[in-house]
Amino acid sequence: MNIILIILVFGIVVFFHELGHFIVAKANHIAVSEFSIGLGPAIFSVKKKETKYSLRILPLGGYCLMLGDSGDSEDGNVEDENAFPNKPVWARILVVLAGPFFNFILAVVFSIILIHFCGYDDAKLTVVREDSGAYEAGLEPGDTIVEIGGKKVHFFRDVQIYMMINDSSEPVDMVIKKADGSTQNVTVTPKKAEDGKYYLGIARDRYNVAADGVGETVKYAFYETKYWFDATISSLKMIFTGGVKSKDILGPVGVGDAFNDIIEEVKQESTSFKETAINIILNMINWCILLSVNLGIMNLLPIPALDGGRLLFLLIEAIRRKKIPQEKEAVVNMIGFAILMILMFLVFFNDIKNVFF
Repeated sequence: MNIILIILVFGIVVFFHELGHFIVAKANHIAVSEFSIGLGPAIFSVKKKETKYSLRILPLGGYCLMLGDSGDSEDGNVEDENAFPNKPVWARILVVLAGPFFNFILAVVFSIILIHFCGYDDAKLTVVREDSGAYEAGLEPGDTIVEIGGKKVHFFRDVQIYMMINDSSEPVDMVIKKADGSTQNVTVTPKKAEDGKYYLGIARDRYNVAADGVGETVKYAFYETKYWFDATISSLKMIFTGGVKSKDILGPVGVGDAFNDIIEEVKQESTSFKETAINIILNMINWCILLSVNLGIMNLLPIPALDGGRLLFLLIEAIRRKKIPQEKEAVVNMIGFAILMILMFLVFFNDIKNVFF
């Protein structure tokens, strides 16, 4: 059952990504040859009009194959006016952008559900350690962090991720809202703990704050999506700058293992079947938000064989006002796909090492 739930999470995220490509392609009268969720051999296929709909055995991907998309098609007729290459460049750009855009839409919608049922972690402090830099700077329980390092704070997690990225003894500039409503600018010097990391010495209780009405729910849903967007960008920067270790990088197997641990924890802590089901669903929604934002951003990277790589070619075409020869684009995409497969293998191997060894 845990495996089914994990597959379902991946399937939802991939489905909405490909659905974005599919809907915008259809809106621009581009023929879709196949809409597939999953990779590898087909478990189930059905054809309606010109489109074959497939469910394939490997749940870690999918595709929306448009007529003439790869320079060829099942019937070989790439001269069809409804083929992807024959549409205006702006239409093709919209189709390529639609996948990541739908991922961000999914993240916002699921964030609305999550904030409605779970609330949000405000940045109002309940604990200030007396031996900490925060205490020395004058912070008190009841203070709310408004800014840290020049960045707006909406959740306590914003503070945590800032310290994770800036793990040093460098003084941190903060804007604090006091209990009486006044604001203060303070500078806190983090102190090194026994684990070798630097901390401000602050905390909040574990209970979330309920959003006040629909408007605040939607507002904090956008903040939630933005949080994961910023966290993903920061994580990518840390990967390229060597700021993370291999055990901190999760691929599909690692994500599945982490989600499995959460499911088991929920089962142990819940007191009834209903409570277990609700908590598992809310955790699935949370993981869908995280993965959906990740997938949207990763696909926008200018890497051949990804949406970002295709977008780069289309932007060059729009600037040059001349199509890039399809055979040259295909060669670049093949090289990019090969590199992508190597990276996926390395991430998979890293997952296996971390999970089982």
